[in-house]
Amino acid sequence: MSAVRSQKALAIGAPLAIEGAALLRSVVLAHAIGADELGRAMMLALVLRLAEMISDMGVERLLVQAPEGPTPALQADLHGALLLRGVALGALLLCVAMLLPVLTTDGPSFASYALLAIVPVLRGLLHLDYRRAEKGYRYHALALVEGGAAVVMLAALVVSIVAGLEDHRAMLAALIAQAAAQLVLSHTVAERRWTVALRRAGLLRVLRFGAPLALNAGLMFLTLQADRLIVAAGWDWSTLAVYGIVAQLALLPAQVFGRAANSLLLPSFARARADGADRAALTASLRMAGQLGLGFTLAFAALAPAAIALVYGAEYAPQAALALALGAAAGLRIARTPLSIHAVACGRTADTTRANLWRAAALLPGLGAALLGLPLAAFALTAALGELAALIAGLRLSLTRQTREVFA
Repeated sequence: MSAVRSQKALAIGAPLAIEGAALLRSVVLAHAIGADELGRAMMLALVLRLAEMISDMGVERLLVQAPEGPTPALQADLHGALLLRGVALGALLLCVAMLLPVLTTDGPSFASYALLAIVPVLRGLLHLDYRRAEKGYRYHALALVEGGAAVVMLAALVVSIVAGLEDHRAMLAALIAQAAAQLVLSHTVAERRWTVALRRAGLLRVLRFGAPLALNAGLMFLTLQADRLIVAAGWDWSTLAVYGIVAQLALLPAQVFGRAANSLLLPSFARARADGADRAALTASLRMAGQLGLGFTLAFAALAPAAIALVYGAEYAPQAALALALGAAAGLRIARTPLSIHAVACGRTADTTRANLWRAAALLPGLGAALLGLPLAAFALTAALGELAALIAGLRLSLTRQTREVFA
């Protein structure tokens, strides 16, 4: 029993440490390079995040979800898919590097955007053994690879700033160092030999499984990151820095919960489904997630403004209304996390996409709020309304599917 608790602690602690490192990175940059440069640094991270999310085929999840288990043949197919993705993303970012400096004349340079292409290429060479261990509820390798890479990222950030790189390029150095460390550590902890297969059947399987996830990831970018693009276009780099900090802090618990829940709930849902206890498992997880989401919303609204002023500096402190709106959006996202994981466990990856369409649609009224010159808090409120609509849609889809299965 103690061993099980230890593994669960790692499953929760690893994503917590990763998101904590990202949070610490923003704190260091806020004090070292100022609000304007922090806004530009956030734009670099935003572009990379967009590229990675719209191409996320869920190879790690397929490795755990596959009914036949993570066989060497399947793992080789997934390595091949990961490699192709990395090369394609590298090429895409080089193309983006020629366009974005023209659209944002006072933003990051062509060289900065182009160097981002190194990151997905490095990640395309990852060894997936550390993710394979999740099938057996073993998370030591995950903690070592992801946590170790986060530590290297922070060290590279500090070194680059001390060396005189006191602008948005410090973010670039940190991102490249993190990807390189993740690559090295993934091969260090691997138990199998790294093999790559580019078989048509294997790639088609990844495509069938991952295409809805990639579409959903694109929608998740719209729901979690695209608001920053609107803020960057409608306001200035300093405002983007303030908004980005509040949004990052609000989403931190949701991201940590999502990663930990994916590691813990995905195999649990698969097992409950086999045992005929599917609905009870989903109900219990939704109750727990709902309580966590509500608690976070109230705590964030009360504490965030003063905490941000204390940690980041008074110039980054948000208005209370902005903190409440983004806190509510994050709380609702926590509440609906089990629905997304349950859909993946049942092989219904398109359900998550359908629910997230409602969240993405909230960008339209958000854009309208920006064009009308409404306060930033009004713009953020549309995110909370979108999360609420996505939660309702996810519940309806889940109940409909389960009813059909009962009467099938």
